Amino acid sequence: MPRPSRSPLLALLFLISLACPIIGQAGDFTVTTDVVYGHKAGMALTYDVIRPKEQNGAALLFIVSGGWFSNWTPVEQYVKEKRQTPNLWETAVDKGYTLILVRHGSAPYFKIPDAVSDVRRAVRFIRLHADDYGIDPHRIGVFGFSAGGHLTLVLATTGDDGQQDSPDPVDRVSSRIAAAAPVVAPTKLQDLMHLKERFTAMQIPEDQVTLFSPLLQVTSDDAPAMIIHGGKDDLVPPDHSERLAKAYEAAGVAHDLLIIEGAGHGFKGIELVQMQEAMLNWFDKHLQPQK
Repeated sequence: MPRPSRSPLLALLFLISLACPIIGQAGDFTVTTDVVYGHKAGMALTYDVIRPKEQNGAALLFIVSGGWFSNWTPVEQYVKEKRQTPNLWETAVDKGYTLILVRHGSAPYFKIPDAVSDVRRAVRFIRLHADDYGIDPHRIGVFGFSAGGHLTLVLATTGDDGQQDSPDPVDRVSSRIAAAAPVVAPTKLQDLMHLKERFTAMQIPEDQVTLFSPLLQVTSDDAPAMIIHGGKDDLVPPDHSERLAKAYEAAGVAHDLLIIEGAGHGFKGIELVQMQEAMLNWFDKHLQPQK
């Protein structure tokens, strides 16, 4: 059966909508989609920005990642004008945080080092353009779940001050963050290499396994972290977070550990509320204006 023909104008408008950022007004926030922060393999790296009408000056970066696969999702799935069921993203915007949804190069084509490089660049790019978003470059927090939590921790434990001799102005900017909230995050990749056939992004050289294991990279200058895990997580065991908390303690880095008993590799109901409250309270505490 032949397909119905499409108007050339409609097709052109559709292509333009994919190529250009969409800026939308939703009453109490503004949405800018598909901001390009870099390019790789002929493709654009993008993030979305949700700016509340009344900003508190801090930004929260959400690392969009599961299995180191970064899926594109309409921003309306995160924050809606008509709210029936409040969620973490909506609550953050309600509290005045500028919310930035960061995507990275995905598995199976790209591996963990590629994803790390991307999210580092995103932090640098956002900091470079902080004035454009009405945020304080020193008040950037990051959170993510599972692989997104892992990438959050890599940022928290391996931040740098930029490469001052780089010809790229983005690379000359710091990748350090002010606070982190990793949820059900892998912290020692060596313990999970039996999953590398399932999660192809983990198929990396042994030295990189160590380099990108946050547990093995903890130092005294790391970003403070609210570490959250499910007590019955059978994919990433809770001892990943428990050992990380001990490493933070030994290094003298501010942290808190929340093990939600009964929760697995994901939360629902009261477990979700516990996670959300702990995370936002942490960011409220550590992203206050500097005096």
